[in-house]
Amino acid sequence: MTWGVDVGAAGFIRQQLLDLAARGVAILVISEELEEFFDICDRLAVIARGKLSPVRKTSETNAEEVGLFMAGLFEGKRAPAAEIDSLSK
Repeated sequence: MTWGVDVGAAGFIRQQLLDLAARGVAILVISEELEEFFDICDRLAVIARGKLSPVRKTSETNAEEVGLFMAGLFEGKRAPAAEIDSLSK
């Protein structure tokens, strides 16, 4: 998300995203940095092998579980429609 920008700009971008989220704006974050997800996201899901993992609150998961999801190891289940709908709330 903030690759290629200086530290000051990265902090500014993150703060702007947090401010928007606090006002109820839905934000889709795409990043290679797992730490960024835990810093700025309240929920996350992984697309692996064409399937969407279950949605997890970042406070209720960890890097190990996300890594398993990235490998497609989420019990072969697609995210239920209710979980996908919850991403927009």
